[in-house]
Amino acid sequence: MADVMPFGEVIEAADQLSLTEKERLVEILSRRIIEERRNELAKDVEEANKEFQEGNAQPTTPDDLMKEITS
Repeated sequence: MADVMPFGEVIEAADQLSLTEKERLVEILSRRIIEERRNELAKDVEEANKEFQEGNAQPTTPDDLMKEITS
């Protein structure tokens, strides 16, 4: 990603696309966003599991968690 295009230029470039191309671009970006969020979630779960295995986290119930948050 060495040649990052400024956001405004990306929008201007998208304005030059046909309606069909814009719709396709939205579909592609939506799928990529979903995939990126999925990867972030998987990474978070992996880190939480590692912390738990290392003894840095303890299992808790939702009720106990809410008590801790609200106290």
